Amino acid sequence: MSTWVWILIVAAAVLIVAMVAWGMMKRKQTKQLQSQFGPEYERTVETADNKKAAESELAARRERREQLDIRPLSSAARERYVHQWQIVQVQFVDNPSGAVASADQLIQSVMADRGYPVKDFETRAADLSVDHPDVVENYRHGHRLAQKAADGDGSTEDLRQAMRHYRALFDDLVEPTVDEPMTRDRDDAAASADTNSARRDRSTSTR
Repeated sequence: MSTWVWILIVAAAVLIVAMVAWGMMKRKQTKQLQSQFGPEYERTVETADNKKAAESELAARRERREQLDIRPLSSAARERYVHQWQIVQVQFVDNPSGAVASADQLIQSVMADRGYPVKDFETRAADLSVDHPDVVENYRHGHRLAQKAADGDGSTEDLRQAMRHYRALFDDLVEPTVDEPMTRDRDDAAASADTNSARRDRSTSTR
């Protein structure tokens, strides 16, 4: 075969390898996002124009979260917030709408104390979805119900459901444990643990 034919064959082979590598990289990214965001991944895919746009949005959220200094609450702050929540629950009996508004403000206070920006609801929900993907939808439901009531279209039952949704997120935010590290950090930690385990095994076998 002539030289130009061989050049075409090599170019085609390189292109195929590049496409396969790109496909593997995209599948790996999808699995990582699914693992980290859980139900939030499916919700984002359903509401986005397409899967690519959804994964780009989730990846952007993760990158933004990595720039934030998120920290756990101190014991004193945790006790104070739990006490305030109990007061809000008592308030619900006589003033449901006021209690829901107080619950929303309390959640924002906890978020700010932990290092989350609290500019607007969509930003808050997006940031929370990275560390709290299993309960961020509760926050959205609670917000929608509270807004519905504020517009005069809601009911006491809507407000009660809003409080329940807010409580799910509140409990997660004040949990006395540090947030799960990012997926990449978990992978690094796991790899480090495997390395340390292997070293201990080698040390034991040489004794």
